[in-house]
Amino acid sequence: MKRRDFLKLSAGASLALAGLRLRSEGLFRKAYASPVPGEELPGSLGAKDIPSVCEMCFWRCPIVAKVKGGKVVKIEGNPKSPTNGRGDKARVCARGNSGIKLLYDPDRVKYPLKRVGERGEGKFVKISWDEALDEVAHNLKKVKEKYGPHAIAYFDHGASAEPLREIFKALGTENYSNEPAFFQCVGPVAVAFLSTLGYLTSGTMQYTDMANAKAILLVGSHIGENVHVSHVMDFIEGLSKGARLVVVDPRFSVAAGKADIWLPIRPGTDTALLLAWINYVIQHELYDKKFVSEYCEGFETLKKSVREWTLDRAARICDLPKDKMEEAIKILAQARPHVCIHPGRHSAWYGKGDVHRHQALATLAALFGAIGTPGGLYFPTPISLGKVHSIKEVEPGESDTPLKDKYPFSDPFPGSPTHEIIRATLTGKPYPIRAWGICGVNILQTIPDPYQTMEAIQKLDFIFSFEMYPTETALWSDIVLPDTVYLERYDDVYVYDGLPECYVTVRQPAVKPLGEVRPPYWVAKELAKRLGLDIFLAENEVEIINEKLKGLGTSLAELNRQGGLMVLPAKGAYDRKNFAGGQGLKVKLVVGDFADEDFSPVPVYEPTPAPPKGFARLIYGRVPVHTFSRTMNNEWLHHEWPENHAWINDEVAKRLGLKDGEEIILENQDGKRSFPIKVKVTPGIRPDCIYVPHGFGSRSPKLSRAYKKGASDQFMISHYVQDPFMGASSHRTSFVRVVKNGKVLDIPELRPLPPEIPRFKLASAAAAGEGRRKRHRKSHHHKVTIEGC
Repeated sequence: MKRRDFLKLSAGASLALAGLRLRSEGLFRKAYASPVPGEELPGSLGAKDIPSVCEMCFWRCPIVAKVKGGKVVKIEGNPKSPTNGRGDKARVCARGNSGIKLLYDPDRVKYPLKRVGERGEGKFVKISWDEALDEVAHNLKKVKEKYGPHAIAYFDHGASAEPLREIFKALGTENYSNEPAFFQCVGPVAVAFLSTLGYLTSGTMQYTDMANAKAILLVGSHIGENVHVSHVMDFIEGLSKGARLVVVDPRFSVAAGKADIWLPIRPGTDTALLLAWINYVIQHELYDKKFVSEYCEGFETLKKSVREWTLDRAARICDLPKDKMEEAIKILAQARPHVCIHPGRHSAWYGKGDVHRHQALATLAALFGAIGTPGGLYFPTPISLGKVHSIKEVEPGESDTPLKDKYPFSDPFPGSPTHEIIRATLTGKPYPIRAWGICGVNILQTIPDPYQTMEAIQKLDFIFSFEMYPTETALWSDIVLPDTVYLERYDDVYVYDGLPECYVTVRQPAVKPLGEVRPPYWVAKELAKRLGLDIFLAENEVEIINEKLKGLGTSLAELNRQGGLMVLPAKGAYDRKNFAGGQGLKVKLVVGDFADEDFSPVPVYEPTPAPPKGFARLIYGRVPVHTFSRTMNNEWLHHEWPENHAWINDEVAKRLGLKDGEEIILENQDGKRSFPIKVKVTPGIRPDCIYVPHGFGSRSPKLSRAYKKGASDQFMISHYVQDPFMGASSHRTSFVRVVKNGKVLDIPELRPLPPEIPRFKLASAAAAGEGRRKRHRKSHHHKVTIEGC
């Protein structure tokens, strides 16, 4: 660079920095300068600060909305938050910034709508709230009177869904489904860790001390692409301090790009690798003997059960180099006990074997003594909110033939397995389900086999949804109720009970609702009146919030005087007396509850069928600027990432004559075809897989930006297997091949398949979900509620 050019660049950079400073400190003064919500700041040109909680994903980062002239003009991280950066380091991700465009999206549903065409056509007329709520109440009553309370079902997710959930429980149905958070996402890992360690490590929160880890293991966890701000910051902090990283993933993910060792494993064989590692650790005495002796039970049984799992055997099954597998486990063992064996989150992969895979992860963590120690898994801080008296507590009714009967480990968790609700709707067995309510989840872009879901919807007498957007699910609804976005409503008191410090905050409105949208509590209360349900006693949400905050000796007004967030000390994070809620129970290396239900009490490897000839396994993941399908229509985020690409191995692409950026169509094993999608040719994926980022390819023409942009992986998942422990539905058991210019191209097989792994038979696709064992119900744990995915 010439000196003159350098000076020009320096001058330009100085001017740019000056401009940025002017914009940040003049027009929008930093949030930490204003501890009182709504206070107008000197030099802010009328902007006011409203602290709240983000809902662009489920991670719930504390935020401050900048409001000027009755409009939100900017969103920042709350500077009091200990998790997403304090003071001038407070931050939100791209999605958090773009909440403004969620609020002001012209495609939003702003008025109650009634269907006038066929279901799925998207033909509606505007109606009044009275008419809409009367219609919903009339149809729910009619179905209940004719078929009984269990003929009503509710699919829900997120904060908006909670008030309406109380209505469905009060109507007497057991068929509500906290979905996709449990039966499509965290169910298997929740069952595994709750059964093994006695506490939940992977609900909305994840108690992983990556910031202080000396080594980290990720098995299919896409940290850096999910962009949960505090989680990513902890991950980055741990790596910056020198933590070694091992990533097991068939794709070269963002996390794999930071790894010391990346193991591109054959999909479906992760448990084989983990069992070989467990055996290696035991045989070479690399485990924490003191921890195992004091805090674990069943060690000798575990030792016997894994002794046949050599690295050679696992290398053949997993299609991995033995030396790299050995190097990886040595890295993890050398860091014990300060090693983070990440429990994972989205765990509904293959149906069979998902619980045992995460049980093996919990077992490995226990062998390393990596529980209740810096750098490992830690314990949450107990924080007690006040009891809510203004909502009557209702226990849902139970039928004589509960849909969760065959899944003994679904019992501690709320609701019925998603696909059991759908099948009962289709078949009328064990009883008919004739009415659905939906809130906070786009079921056609979330639940495997959307074709089955659409077929079930056609069988319904009535379906309504509470929506912010005209999603695919909205198009199939008889009545659409317009929901507020998080910047327009109160929701709940949010408690963060992790490290480095805890806090309590509240989601509250920054601006008045647009159009005729109404907040969830108002909608639920008005609907309850029409149904004759006297369950909502509070006049508004603030009363409920204050009841909860009373348990901490504060109120919403006082919390707001403190900047909308109260910081509390973390306690007992490394106190091993906290095992199983302080009851002194030990880590179960052998889970007797599993044996009681005829499952193996120790982790076992169950082969997942490999792709049929000519096909590759469809896998999926996240992109860092989107949250599933819910942000695809957001103007700012769509501009950054308008469509997805199909990752195809470079050797496979060469044989098929595919070039980077070329447009193709994917066809699955059942002949279902995707919208056109561009190819990403890369060595960063196994040849037996095709990777498609999730959430794209909207099929709702009313979403003007998202419609037909890229391909939907969900509409390619038409084969699923349900987990026998708790009923979660598999998402990685479908296969695809390429269609180019109308010609079907079979995927060449570049890796030999070992005899231990069967091949998926195309003829068996129609039998998805059959042949499961019937089981009696048995409650093993306290009830827990899981939100988010």
